[in-house]
Amino acid sequence: MKKSLMIGTLAVAVSAFAGTAVAAEFYVVHDATTKKCTVVDTKPTTTTTTIVDNGVFKTKTEAETSMKTMKVCTSN
Repeated sequence: MKKSLMIGTLAVAVSAFAGTAVAAEFYVVHDATTKKCTVVDTKPTTTTTTIVDNGVFKTKTEAETSMKTMKVCTSN
């Protein structure tokens, strides 16, 4: 009984960890129509927005900080 309970607890813990281990990605994108940069959490699929430089980041704060130094984002 103890063994099956431990195995069940371990399985739940592993599945919970696997669910949170999926890394979030944030993108710095430039909109060609508005000439502005923004941070989004989904990869752009339209032709009017493009990912700036290698603008893929793990956190939104990291993306926002980096966006301030990207030439295309600061020139406007």
